[in-house]
Amino acid sequence: MNVLMVLTSHSALGDTGKKTGFWLEEFAAPYYVLSDAGAQITLASPMGGQPPLDPSSDAADAQTEDTLRLKGDAAARAALANTVKLSEVDLGAFDAVFYPGGHGPLWDLAEDATSIKLIEFFAGGGKPIAAVCHAPAIFRHTKNPDGMPLVLGRNVTGFANTEETAAGLTDVVPFLVEDMLVANGAIYSKAADWASHVVVDGNLITGQNPASSKEAAQALLGLLG
Repeated sequence: MNVLMVLTSHSALGDTGKKTGFWLEEFAAPYYVLSDAGAQITLASPMGGQPPLDPSSDAADAQTEDTLRLKGDAAARAALANTVKLSEVDLGAFDAVFYPGGHGPLWDLAEDATSIKLIEFFAGGGKPIAAVCHAPAIFRHTKNPDGMPLVLGRNVTGFANTEETAAGLTDVVPFLVEDMLVANGAIYSKAADWASHVVVDGNLITGQNPASSKEAAQALLGLLG
Protein backbone atom coordinates (compact mmCIF):
# COMPACT_ATOMS: atom_id res chain seq x y z
CA MET A 1 0.00 0.00 0.00
CA ASN A 2 1.24 3.43 -0.94
CA VAL A 3 0.39 6.30 1.40
CA LEU A 4 1.02 9.98 0.79
CA MET A 5 1.67 12.15 3.84
CA VAL A 6 1.25 15.89 3.25
CA LEU A 7 2.88 18.39 5.59
CA THR A 8 2.65 22.16 5.81
CA SER A 9 5.30 24.54 4.45
CA HIS A 10 4.07 27.49 6.53
CA SER A 11 6.22 28.64 9.44
CA ALA A 12 4.87 32.00 10.70
CA LEU A 13 2.37 31.99 13.56
CA GLY A 14 0.28 34.88 12.29
CA ASP A 15 1.68 38.27 13.30
CA THR A 16 3.07 37.06 16.62
CA GLY A 17 6.67 36.83 15.44
CA LYS A 18 6.68 33.22 16.65
CA LYS A 19 7.18 30.09 14.59
CA THR A 20 4.76 27.31 13.75
CA GLY A 21 4.69 24.41 11.29
CA PHE A 22 3.74 20.75 11.63
CA TRP A 23 3.24 19.07 15.01
CA LEU A 24 5.93 16.47 15.61
CA GLU A 25 3.78 13.80 17.29
CA GLU A 26 1.11 14.09 14.60
CA PHE A 27 3.72 13.14 12.02
CA ALA A 28 5.76 10.62 13.98
CA ALA A 29 2.95 8.49 15.40
CA PRO A 30 1.12 7.93 12.08
CA TYR A 31 4.40 7.51 10.22
CA TYR A 32 5.36 4.54 12.37
CA VAL A 33 1.87 3.03 12.55
CA LEU A 34 1.81 3.00 8.75
CA SER A 35 5.42 2.09 8.03
CA ASP A 36 5.46 -0.70 10.62
CA ALA A 37 2.41 -2.15 8.84
CA GLY A 38 4.37 -2.24 5.58
CA ALA A 39 3.11 0.93 3.92
CA GLN A 40 5.35 2.69 1.46
CA ILE A 41 5.21 6.34 2.53
CA THR A 42 5.93 9.37 0.39
CA LEU A 43 6.26 12.73 2.13
CA ALA A 44 5.16 15.90 0.35
CA SER A 45 4.62 19.58 1.11
CA PRO A 46 3.57 22.64 -0.91
CA MET A 47 7.13 23.95 -1.23
CA GLY A 48 9.01 20.65 -1.03
CA GLY A 49 12.14 20.13 1.03
CA GLN A 50 12.23 20.41 4.81
CA PRO A 51 8.83 21.35 6.26
CA PRO A 52 8.94 23.67 9.28
CA LEU A 53 8.53 22.05 12.68
CA ASP A 54 6.46 23.79 15.32
CA PRO A 55 9.07 24.32 18.07
CA SER A 56 6.46 23.78 20.80
CA SER A 57 5.95 20.22 19.55
CA ASP A 58 9.66 19.49 20.07
CA ALA A 59 9.70 20.62 23.70
CA ALA A 60 10.81 18.13 26.33
CA ASP A 61 7.29 17.69 27.71
CA ALA A 62 5.89 16.97 24.24
CA GLN A 63 8.12 13.98 23.50
CA THR A 64 6.59 10.55 22.99
CA GLU A 65 7.98 7.13 22.19
CA ASP A 66 7.41 7.86 18.50
CA THR A 67 9.05 11.31 18.47
CA LEU A 68 12.09 9.89 20.24
CA ARG A 69 12.21 7.04 17.75
CA LEU A 70 12.16 9.57 14.92
CA LYS A 71 15.16 11.40 16.36
CA GLY A 72 17.18 8.21 16.05
CA ASP A 73 15.83 7.24 12.62
CA ALA A 74 18.24 8.65 10.06
CA ALA A 75 16.25 7.35 7.07
CA ALA A 76 13.00 8.92 8.24
CA ARG A 77 14.69 12.22 9.05
CA ALA A 78 16.31 12.25 5.60
CA ALA A 79 12.92 11.68 3.97
CA LEU A 80 11.45 14.48 6.05
CA ALA A 81 14.22 16.84 5.00
CA ASN A 82 13.51 16.13 1.34
CA THR A 83 9.73 16.14 0.92
CA VAL A 84 8.43 16.10 -2.63
CA LYS A 85 6.84 19.28 -3.95
CA LEU A 86 3.10 18.66 -3.78
CA SER A 87 2.48 19.86 -7.34
CA GLU A 88 4.84 17.14 -8.62
CA VAL A 89 3.05 14.23 -6.93
CA ASP A 90 1.43 11.55 -9.13
CA LEU A 91 -1.93 11.31 -7.39
CA GLY A 92 -2.83 8.03 -9.05
CA ALA A 93 0.13 6.30 -7.40
CA PHE A 94 -1.37 6.37 -3.90
CA ASP A 95 -3.99 4.38 -2.04
CA ALA A 96 -4.57 6.95 0.73
CA VAL A 97 -3.46 10.33 2.05
CA PHE A 98 -2.70 11.45 5.61
CA TYR A 99 -2.41 15.09 6.70
CA PRO A 100 -0.64 15.73 10.03
CA GLY A 101 -1.64 18.92 11.81
CA GLY A 102 0.09 21.76 13.56
CA HIS A 103 -1.09 25.33 13.03
CA GLY A 104 0.71 25.68 9.69
CA PRO A 105 -2.04 24.07 7.56
CA LEU A 106 -4.46 26.85 8.56
CA TRP A 107 -2.45 29.24 6.42
CA ASP A 108 -1.21 27.17 3.48
CA LEU A 109 -2.89 23.77 3.00
CA ALA A 110 -6.37 25.15 3.67
CA GLU A 111 -5.95 27.48 0.69
CA ASP A 112 -3.59 25.47 -1.54
CA ALA A 113 -5.14 24.75 -4.94
CA THR A 114 -3.00 21.64 -5.45
CA SER A 115 -4.05 20.20 -2.09
CA ILE A 116 -7.71 20.96 -2.82
CA LYS A 117 -7.42 19.15 -6.16
CA LEU A 118 -5.71 16.21 -4.45
CA ILE A 119 -8.44 15.83 -1.83
CA GLU A 120 -11.22 16.07 -4.40
CA PHE A 121 -9.41 13.48 -6.56
CA PHE A 122 -9.08 11.04 -3.65
CA ALA A 123 -12.67 11.65 -2.56
CA GLY A 124 -13.92 11.00 -6.08
CA GLY A 125 -12.07 7.69 -6.14
CA GLY A 126 -13.30 6.66 -2.70
CA LYS A 127 -9.75 6.57 -1.37
CA PRO A 128 -9.16 7.20 2.35
CA ILE A 129 -8.38 10.77 3.42
CA ALA A 130 -7.13 11.26 6.98
CA ALA A 131 -6.50 14.56 8.76
CA VAL A 132 -5.61 15.22 12.39
CA CYS A 133 -5.96 18.19 14.74
CA HIS A 134 -5.62 21.40 12.67
CA ALA A 135 -5.25 19.47 9.42
CA PRO A 136 -9.04 19.19 8.84
CA ALA A 137 -8.51 22.81 7.77
CA ILE A 138 -7.87 21.19 4.38
CA PHE A 139 -11.65 20.79 3.99
CA ARG A 140 -12.28 24.54 4.04
CA HIS A 141 -12.69 24.84 0.25
CA THR A 142 -12.99 21.24 -0.96
CA LYS A 143 -16.16 20.42 -2.90
CA ASN A 144 -18.22 17.49 -4.07
CA PRO A 145 -18.90 17.21 -7.82
CA ASP A 146 -22.18 19.06 -7.23
CA GLY A 147 -20.27 22.06 -5.91
CA MET A 148 -21.36 21.57 -2.30
CA PRO A 149 -18.79 21.31 0.54
CA LEU A 150 -17.10 17.93 0.71
CA VAL A 151 -17.87 17.63 4.43
CA LEU A 152 -21.55 18.57 4.11
CA GLY A 153 -23.53 16.05 6.17
CA ARG A 154 -20.38 14.10 7.05
CA ASN A 155 -19.36 13.17 10.58
CA VAL A 156 -16.03 14.80 11.39
CA THR A 157 -13.87 16.18 14.17
CA GLY A 158 -10.86 18.47 14.42
CA PHE A 159 -9.16 20.82 16.85
CA ALA A 160 -11.89 22.12 19.13
CA ASN A 161 -12.62 25.77 19.85
CA THR A 162 -12.05 25.06 23.54
CA GLU A 163 -8.62 23.60 22.76
CA GLU A 164 -7.70 26.66 20.68
CA THR A 165 -8.79 28.86 23.58
CA ALA A 166 -6.62 26.82 25.94
CA ALA A 167 -3.70 27.27 23.53
CA GLY A 168 -4.27 31.04 23.65
CA LEU A 169 -4.43 31.35 19.87
CA THR A 170 -8.11 32.00 19.13
CA ASP A 171 -7.35 35.56 18.02
CA VAL A 172 -4.18 34.59 16.13
CA VAL A 173 -5.38 31.85 13.77
CA PRO A 174 -7.09 32.84 10.48
CA PHE A 175 -10.11 30.69 11.36
CA LEU A 176 -11.21 28.10 13.91
CA VAL A 177 -11.29 24.52 12.62
CA GLU A 178 -14.45 23.59 14.51
CA ASP A 179 -16.35 26.68 13.33
CA MET A 180 -15.26 26.15 9.73
CA LEU A 181 -16.37 22.52 9.66
CA VAL A 182 -19.77 23.42 11.12
CA ALA A 183 -20.14 26.31 8.65
CA ASN A 184 -19.51 23.84 5.82
CA GLY A 185 -22.37 21.67 7.03
CA ALA A 186 -20.36 18.96 8.75
CA ILE A 187 -21.67 17.04 11.75
CA TYR A 188 -18.95 17.95 14.23
CA SER A 189 -18.21 16.02 17.43
CA LYS A 190 -15.52 16.24 20.08
CA ALA A 191 -14.34 14.49 23.19
CA ALA A 192 -12.83 16.14 26.25
CA ASP A 193 -10.03 18.54 25.45
CA TRP A 194 -6.77 16.73 24.63
CA ALA A 195 -8.40 13.27 24.75
CA SER A 196 -8.16 11.00 21.72
CA HIS A 197 -11.21 11.22 19.47
CA VAL A 198 -11.32 9.85 15.93
CA VAL A 199 -14.29 9.88 13.58
CA VAL A 200 -14.61 7.67 10.50
CA ASP A 201 -17.30 8.50 7.96
CA GLY A 202 -16.92 6.54 4.76
CA ASN A 203 -13.49 7.37 3.36
CA LEU A 204 -12.98 10.38 5.68
CA ILE A 205 -10.97 9.95 8.87
CA THR A 206 -10.53 12.89 11.23
CA GLY A 207 -8.79 13.18 14.59
CA GLN A 208 -9.41 15.91 17.16
CA ASN A 209 -5.94 16.63 18.51
CA PRO A 210 -2.37 15.31 18.87
CA ALA A 211 -3.54 12.46 21.12
CA SER A 212 -5.71 11.25 18.22
CA SER A 213 -2.91 10.84 15.68
CA LYS A 214 -2.03 7.19 16.33
CA GLU A 215 -5.68 6.10 16.46
CA ALA A 216 -6.38 7.97 13.21
CA ALA A 217 -3.54 6.13 11.47
CA GLN A 218 -4.86 2.82 12.79
CA ALA A 219 -8.29 3.71 11.40
CA LEU A 220 -6.64 4.43 8.05
CA LEU A 221 -5.04 1.00 8.08
CA GLY A 222 -8.45 -0.45 8.80
CA LEU A 223 -9.91 1.16 5.68
CA LEU A 224 -6.96 -0.05 3.61
CA GLY A 225 -7.55 -3.59 4.85
